[in-house]
Amino acid sequence: MAGGRVNVNVGVLGHIDSGKTALARALSTTASTAAFDRPPQSRARGVTLDLGFSSFSVPLPARLRPALPAPPPATGAGPEPRLQVTLVDCPGHASLIRTVIGGAQIIDLMMLVIDVTKGMQTQSAECLVIGQIACQKLVVVLNKIDLLPEGKRQAAIDKMTKKMQKTLENTKFRGAPIIPVAAKPGGPEAPETEAPQGISELIELLTLQISIPTRDSSGPFLMSVDHCFSIKGQGTVMTGTILSGSISLGDSVEIPALKVVKKVKSMQIFHTPVTTAMQGDRLGICVTQFDPKLLERGLVCAPESLHIIHAALISVEKIPYFRGPLQTKAKFHITVGHETVMGRLMFFSPAPDSFDHEPVLDAFDFSREYLFQEQYLCKDLVPVATDSGQTNEKAGQATDGHCPRQQWALVEFEKPVTCPQLCLVIGSRLDADIHANTCRLAFHGVLLHGLEDKNYAESLLPKLRVYKLKHKHGLVDRVIDDYNVIGRSLFKKETNIQLFVGLKVDLSTGELGVIDSAFGQSGKFKIHIPGGLSPESKKMLMPTIKKRGRAGPGEVAEQTEGAEQREPAHHVTLSLSFKRYVFDTHKRMVQSP
Repeated sequence: MAGGRVNVNVGVLGHIDSGKTALARALSTTASTAAFDRPPQSRARGVTLDLGFSSFSVPLPARLRPALPAPPPATGAGPEPRLQVTLVDCPGHASLIRTVIGGAQIIDLMMLVIDVTKGMQTQSAECLVIGQIACQKLVVVLNKIDLLPEGKRQAAIDKMTKKMQKTLENTKFRGAPIIPVAAKPGGPEAPETEAPQGISELIELLTLQISIPTRDSSGPFLMSVDHCFSIKGQGTVMTGTILSGSISLGDSVEIPALKVVKKVKSMQIFHTPVTTAMQGDRLGICVTQFDPKLLERGLVCAPESLHIIHAALISVEKIPYFRGPLQTKAKFHITVGHETVMGRLMFFSPAPDSFDHEPVLDAFDFSREYLFQEQYLCKDLVPVATDSGQTNEKAGQATDGHCPRQQWALVEFEKPVTCPQLCLVIGSRLDADIHANTCRLAFHGVLLHGLEDKNYAESLLPKLRVYKLKHKHGLVDRVIDDYNVIGRSLFKKETNIQLFVGLKVDLSTGELGVIDSAFGQSGKFKIHIPGGLSPESKKMLMPTIKKRGRAGPGEVAEQTEGAEQREPAHHVTLSLSFKRYVFDTHKRMVQSP
């Protein structure tokens, strides 16, 4: 809150050409330097290419006044408080979705603008998905009602309203208000004398829907900068939205991506000079001796409060509209704040006995053990192929369709990023065909722990206790005595069996054995059975005599013609199970006690 104004950020999102910028213009009384497609590239192409900011204000509704902090006693009553609505006009073109994601992270309420003559379109759907991730409230605006034939207008509006209600039914915005307007009757070329329709009703609806977000002036200052430009004789202005903390005239701020610290010379909120600003405010900061070309968008913060990270541990939730699996080792476009970089993922889940534990979204616990997954677990999952080409039933599939309540991923960025802990993370496939009717947004999550050390693979990852469950199966070849047997078919001929000595194996007859040593050169091995073989097991393993046939023409008999081969009467199988930790440099095999 600054100067008796409470600021609320309202996003204006929707498909290209749905009339978002015209709506922002019709609502606004004050415009920023980047509002209403002012950049020359936007004017030349006739579309919004970047975030635009403008605002209007109304008297603060009586229902919201109790939420205001009490003014200091010395200041008296002060000016009549007003509700300032900052409109964040987002691009609608599919190729600019990363800009929309950045804009959505600073909004408190979303206006989804729908062309009433076309209904939901591809980017309308993507904007709705982003809204479900990033904000709590929605207002649907059916724009361009002036294009409907007057005699059938109300019927068409009612039909589209019902369609939108059905669309929202299975989302968090079920029952959200829907309002018809004509932001620019007659289209872009129509004379300005044509008055917009439904704008006063929309302002009234927004005023009813808006609630004052919880704002906190404590904590380190952090601002998301979306525009940077110079003013001759003044300095360089960085405009953006304060994400946390507060700032005052004369404070020092850091541009962490450049490791530059500057002193705040002056500040404005929509052309009004201010001395302080706090979380949620839309602010312009003026500094000196800084080239605006160095910072198109990014973060500005209190000195030394943010660090560059090379990888991150995130909590992950798949977006249900994304088709296809989320696979370990796959690359996605990772958006954190206004930055979008490529990142490679490794998914992991709780240990199977912890699948039902309550999700923790504010920290990562390095003391716990986690189960490696070939892909994100969900109920409609299909088995995935491993490197050997075989179907892997264990890694990458929930037991009996039972999925954990929380899953995580290690994200390794192709280039370092600057972002705070607990920020929103969105993963996308922005290289997908923009003309295909598919959702490109794959998952979202929370950044729980950033890895700042460039050599994190050696210094930090060994502390991450993610394991793979390994299962091997073999057969008892023969009995040596009551306490020892020979096993086979568990290892390849070239396997170093010495690495497995001391590991426990289960016999299908119920006994527990321990691998004692290698036996010969063919991959066989000796198993010691501390409790001894039961009489029933010994009977099953008693050899039967099987005569070899004569060698055929041209064959060489391995043994004397007619020699006897001794085999167990019944096959007794061996099972070896162990954990191998993904980041253990010694590649040790661990079994539960």
